[in-house]
Amino acid sequence: DASTRLGATAAGLILATMVRFSREASNPTKSCKAMGADLRVHYKNTYETARAIKGLSLAVARKYLQDVCEKKRCIPFRKYVGTCGRTAQAKEFKLTQGRWPIKSAKVLLGLLKNAESNAEFKNLDTETLKIWHIAVHEAQQGRRRTYRAHGRIGPYCSCPCHVEMILQEDAEPVEAAKEDVKPKRFTKKQLAMRRLKVGGDQCGGGV
Repeated sequence: DASTRLGATAAGLILATMVRFSREASNPTKSCKAMGADLRVHYKNTYETARAIKGLSLAVARKYLQDVCEKKRCIPFRKYVGTCGRTAQAKEFKLTQGRWPIKSAKVLLGLLKNAESNAEFKNLDTETLKIWHIAVHEAQQGRRRTYRAHGRIGPYCSCPCHVEMILQEDAEPVEAAKEDVKPKRFTKKQLAMRRLKVGGDQCGGGV
């Protein structure tokens, strides 16, 4: 009936809104996607973690995040650096500030695993996949309360986030086609100037 059709249409609109990405892959047939909405991880930590793995291959990104979880390597903080401590591990990136956001790293590892499964479903070569696009957006804050002195109540908010990523097969290098070099054409004035430059040193003055 009409109510059922309206409900199905509304559900379809909600689903379409949820899976909309901020950009599309340049080659959809050679790419795969993964997305997480309202993830209970800090937005700022996840932003810096995602920025650190952008452009890496799937295997390299997974190994890097595993090293972060074991505190062998750090995530360099470039944007949200307020009250961020310094570590010698940030020298690898020619920076001084870094952290080990283990929760964010584990969430991104799960998304990479999901993207790899999607790539295998599309029969893509997972060994050549690279993180072509990754974005972290702020989600609606979760509101709780904390109890202050003199009977007051203060806000106690969480800062969750949405994460989206697109992995794409690394394109094989293609040699540029050789173009025919056309002979240069000069005006009469340019030819006269060139003759003057060439013969200027030879026709010296003096008797």
